[in-house]
Amino acid sequence: MTILVFGASSQIGRFLLPRLHARGEQVLALSRRAHADVPGVTWLQGRLPGEIPLRERPSAVISFGPLLPFAQWLATAALAPATRIIATSSMSAESKQASDVPAERVISQTLRDGEAALAAASERLGALWTVFRPTLIYGAGLDKSLTPIAHRAMRLRVFPLPAGRGLRQPVHADDIAAAVVAALDHAEAAGRVLPLGGGERLTAGEMFARVQQSLPVTTLPVPLPAWLLRAGRHAVPRLRGPLTRLEADLIADNRELQRLLGISPRPFRPDAACWLPSGGP
Repeated sequence: MTILVFGASSQIGRFLLPRLHARGEQVLALSRRAHADVPGVTWLQGRLPGEIPLRERPSAVISFGPLLPFAQWLATAALAPATRIIATSSMSAESKQASDVPAERVISQTLRDGEAALAAASERLGALWTVFRPTLIYGAGLDKSLTPIAHRAMRLRVFPLPAGRGLRQPVHADDIAAAVVAALDHAEAAGRVLPLGGGERLTAGEMFARVQQSLPVTTLPVPLPAWLLRAGRHAVPRLRGPLTRLEADLIADNRELQRLLGISPRPFRPDAACWLPSGGP
């Protein structure tokens, strides 16, 4: 297969490219800046929804970037019927839909609008589409959630441990890459938006404690009790959403993922390498 990948240098892309190379696939990887080609991967320079310099029609198109620009590109792309289209959204499409923070409701709506636009554009092309909604992603040292917390703690040697009873289900970026590869081979996953969470559910407080335990340096744990977090929600408006979510369950139902694709993501057992940028472009 010839596979076009948008977001090939992203945290998921860094695990996907080796998996595709192991299968013998030819990859066209799009980036905003130039990269040197490597065996099995030809790098293209451009950005969505602009024109992409394709020399051949891909058999599949994978995107880890914003959904709306990708859908806009699909609407004008000269792809063959039955092209496989796979993209990632976020469980924020669901979990932030009823947030009491207006900006978070906007994020949720934007994601759902992007999913709908992608589905519509794919169906006009006669393409087979699948969208994954991952939970909190970790594993490549590039995420904007747990990695900044880990880096700050390593720098300051202090680790705040907020009390949080809401359930979390962190998913490793490599498990998302595995699901994407599986979707290439399973047409029965087409036409679906599939939740994708990690293989373990744990409280937010337990999740942060495991991040601290995984660090390569010793840090001082500083517990943040529930009463202090409640006060913070009122005192610092910009923290209202994140602090409120500490008591909310942000999880995914993996049953369809397992039934259709046979994917069972790993439990949350991070090590120090998860917080360091992995090798790659």
